[in-house]
Amino acid sequence: MPRPGRSRADEDPAAALASAAEVLAVLYARGQDDVAPAVSPSQLRALLAVEGAEGVNLRALGDVLGSRPSSVTRLCDRLEAMGLLVRSPHPSRRREVEVRLTAQGRALLDQRRAVQVRELSAVLGRMAPEAVDSLVAGLAAFREAAGRPSPAGGPAAVSDSA
Repeated sequence: MPRPGRSRADEDPAAALASAAEVLAVLYARGQDDVAPAVSPSQLRALLAVEGAEGVNLRALGDVLGSRPSSVTRLCDRLEAMGLLVRSPHPSRRREVEVRLTAQGRALLDQRRAVQVRELSAVLGRMAPEAVDSLVAGLAAFREAAGRPSPAGGPAAVSDSA
């Protein structure tokens, strides 16, 4: 039980991380209205999954998203109609369809990331340099523990869930 004047997040690292994740969600949402076309969270997850595994087939994409094949097909229909991804037959497996980002899909993800960096930079600029250093070190350890490579290794999904 938290002590008077302290929240649960002050005492429990998982609660502190959950609280920070809520703040990150708010920061990520800021400015996204300026990024076109607007995409839903499930569409964004699909685009990020395809970016992390160019040429992924629909079944594997469904596994990453935790969605049924029919839902993945409809999701890809919408994203393809928006010009964000393209489906094409696999070159050697006739029954398989590959999914790839288009240049517009890549540009959308780049724009979203630029907005995120701008918002996060504003917050980091209000923090003490030592706190920023500690945060960066802690996030690197968290990424490693979660099984995700560092950003220098390129985009990837957490292996157990996405």
